[in-house]
Amino acid sequence: MAKMVKITLTKSTIGASPKQKKVVEALGLRKMHHSVELADTPATRGAVAKVAHLVTVEEL
Repeated sequence: MAKMVKITLTKSTIGASPKQKKVVEALGLRKMHHSVELADTPATRGAVAKVAHLVTVEEL
């Protein structure tokens, strides 16, 4: 099984740029403290890097 990461939206997207809001939405995050588990791929890591100040990441 591939490695997984748990991504949690810890800060609001209010005040974030429209691009950052789209990245958060593309990750599947909807509300504050909502978490998703995604495969640990370079694409996922790149998206997380764009919004690192809004999310927390845990390796599973």
